[in-house]
Amino acid sequence: MKTAFQRLLPLAGAVALSLAGISGAMALDPTAKWCSGVKIAAFPGGPQGGVFANNVYNGFRQAELDLGATVTYYFSDWDPNKMLTQIQQAVATKVDGIATYGFAGEPATGPVVDEAYKQGTIFTSLNTSLPDSQAKYSAQGFGYVGAPNYAAGHALAAEAVKRSNLQKGDKVFVWGLKGQGGDRGQRTVGVIDAFTEAGAEVIYQEIDAATNADPNAGTATFVGVMGANPGIKIVVTDHGGLTSNVGVYAQAANLTPGQVYFAGFDMSPNTAQAVKEGFQNLVIDQQPFLQGYLPILNICLTKKFGFSGLDINTAGAFVDSTNVDAVAPLAAQEIR
Repeated sequence: MKTAFQRLLPLAGAVALSLAGISGAMALDPTAKWCSGVKIAAFPGGPQGGVFANNVYNGFRQAELDLGATVTYYFSDWDPNKMLTQIQQAVATKVDGIATYGFAGEPATGPVVDEAYKQGTIFTSLNTSLPDSQAKYSAQGFGYVGAPNYAAGHALAAEAVKRSNLQKGDKVFVWGLKGQGGDRGQRTVGVIDAFTEAGAEVIYQEIDAATNADPNAGTATFVGVMGANPGIKIVVTDHGGLTSNVGVYAQAANLTPGQVYFAGFDMSPNTAQAVKEGFQNLVIDQQPFLQGYLPILNICLTKKFGFSGLDINTAGAFVDSTNVDAVAPLAAQEIR
């Protein structure tokens, strides 16, 4: 007499064969250019060819090549108002997706996001988040690729405090974008908060529009601040373009390598050189190439397969003199 187990074996085999047949029929073969036909508006952020913006642009372009989407690029000179106008223009063209920064903040950008989703355009953010919009539309593809900005600012300053042996009452100079508000401004707030917690005297300078667009325009400002505040121990440049110009600023102010501890955001060929020369001491690498590549992938995955938005922290590491040689060749290619 067959046991119950023996009686079930033929049935189990038949079910397995049936499932195998279904699996084979439904399997998706790897497909080249699987996002062909999808139209995307992408925002590198700064001027064409500019520091950081070009790394994001290179990520966009690689994703465009790999995935087959058709991408239109908007360069915004780091101007939130210009970027917002361009976003509105992109929505009007009824593209399938938009990958952009949240520089203008929720009050200004939120209604544009609503308009985009109402007409079926997938909206996703990079570098600077729009948390309310992301919460509202994450199931429909709104994601974020970048650093958690307040935490990144706080982490950079706290690490600089530790490595420089900062003492209570020491002066620090923070050159940032607190006045920009929104998530972007919160990165500068995080820097200031960490220094305040350490008992430092914070000297703050808002990055003006001219320096925001062209870091060389800020050289006189830097020299003036350093001259008016002798004894500054740490300088934080909360902007990739300014960080790339640290060697120029330091030499213009007659600083020698190591005289002041410089910490900042974002790798570039000039920043890597400044680290090697001893002017730049600490950098958070946000991996901006990923901030370009992954939002295009995000939009394609949502458009083609209905996936929800990605949420990815790209700022996981510090660069200093101990590891800059590994990163410098990639910075020269504007990948890192």
